[in-house]
Order: sequence, then C-alpha cells, then structure tokens
Amino acid sequence: MEGGAYGAGKAGGAFDPQTFFRQPHTVLRVLSWVFSIVVFGSIVNEGYLNRPDEEEEHCIFNRNHNACNYGITVGVLAFLSCLLYLALDVYFPQISSVKDRKKAVLSDIGVSAFWAFLWFVGFCFLANQWQVSKHENNPLNEGADAARAAITFSFFSIFTWGLLTFLAFRRLRHISFQEEYNTLFPSSPAPLP
Repeated sequence: MEGGAYGAGKAGGAFDPQTFFRQPHTVLRVLSWVFSIVVFGSIVNEGYLNRPDEEEEHCIFNRNHNACNYGITVGVLAFLSCLLYLALDVYFPQISSVKDRKKAVLSDIGVSAFWAFLWFVGFCFLANQWQVSKHENNPLNEGADAARAAITFSFFSIFTWGLLTFLAFRRLRHISFQEEYNTLFPSSPAPLP
C-alpha cells in the first residue's frame, strides 16, 4: 500500500476480496471472531449442569455464575466487535479524510488493547474457577471438554487481540504524514489580494 495514508491506499479504490483476506490484520480478526464463538458457544452449550438431586443448573466453573456470565458476555461482545472492525476494514480504503483514517486506526488500537486485557482477565478467572471446582459437584465430569475449550480459546484470544494491537500500532507508525504535508503545502495557492 504505497503512497497511502494510515495504512491504506488512495481513497476510492475498488474492493479486492482476495487482497483483503490476505492481510494479517484481517486473518487475525477472523481468528478472534472464531475464538469468541468457541468461548461463548462452549459455555452456553455445556457450561451449566446440575447434580441428580438438584433442579437448578449451576455454572461448571466452581458453581460460580459470574464465571459463566463473564465468559459469555466477553465472548458475545468480542464477536460483535470483530464484526464491526471487519466492516471498518472493508470500508477503510473508501475513507478519503486523513483525519478520519487516523481516528479509525487509533480506535482500533484502543479497542484491540482493551479486548486483549479483557481476555487476559477472562482466562485467569475461568482457569482459577475451573481449578478450584470440586469433583463432587460434577462426578461424571460432564462439560469438562467445553470448559477446557473456553479456557484454551480465552488464552488464544489474548494473543490474537494483542497482535491486532501491534499491527494497528505498526499501521499508525507507517503513515505517509499526508495530513502534515497538506498543512505545509496546500494544493491550491492562496488568492492574491
């Protein structure tokens, strides 16, 4: 993407899906999207169980409903965030204003770093609650694979969102400084008095 501003080519170019899906940030965003589906899908599908003598279902993570609620909430919101930023990535080459491109890249940095932090907290919380779970609460070990999948993909999500943060920083660093150039050298000369 030569001559572009904030990691994009000239505005108004045609959308090329082959080029779009080969970009590292697109691949990482799709991976993050899939990982969030696995986390919240595992917890929703097999994250709740009950003992034979109980009617109410409890969270598989140490019977702590906050652990399941956190995993589901972070997973669903990360899923929606990935879709939003995938749409922004598709629309990004159409943004003609350098200031708007800069805002998009800065928001990508902030959101990606925020999600990396939330996934780190989620991984620690789910792993801790799984570790202290009592065997008598789940004697048949039901849903154990789903719980391990949620923990594992929470861990993987830390790295995908962290790499997205790094790529957004790199995208910001490799700008062409068109905003500053346009300020110093306006394209139209000032009218003579």
